[in-house]
Amino acid sequence: MKLPGPDHPITIAANPKRVRVSAGGVVIADTTQALTLKEASYPAVQYVPRSDVSMALLARTERTTHCPYKGDANYFSINADGKTLENSIWTYETPFPAMAEIAGHLAFYPDKVKIEEVA
Repeated sequence: MKLPGPDHPITIAANPKRVRVSAGGVVIADTTQALTLKEASYPAVQYVPRSDVSMALLARTERTTHCPYKGDANYFSINADGKTLENSIWTYETPFPAMAEIAGHLAFYPDKVKIEEVA
């Protein structure tokens, strides 16, 4: 486990905007409670509470990955509009203590879904 610091900063902040995630015209998530995670030089990621995601459209996959800063990630595929978007969502169900805020949230790959921020 590594801790964020000057060499690898990670910040988590409430997003004041509404975040809507869709795939093939089907809304997968719609929230005013998203968290924006900024990590080092990576693009910012929106983490959406599970309660604001249409979980019935998701299917857990066998894929897992490990981040030395956040912990072990699990993945979901999206089944929408007659298509399956494999491993298009990741989540840290039991993140390391420094990242505890993102527990219970899902993040979406922007190259697989449409992520909109609405004022």
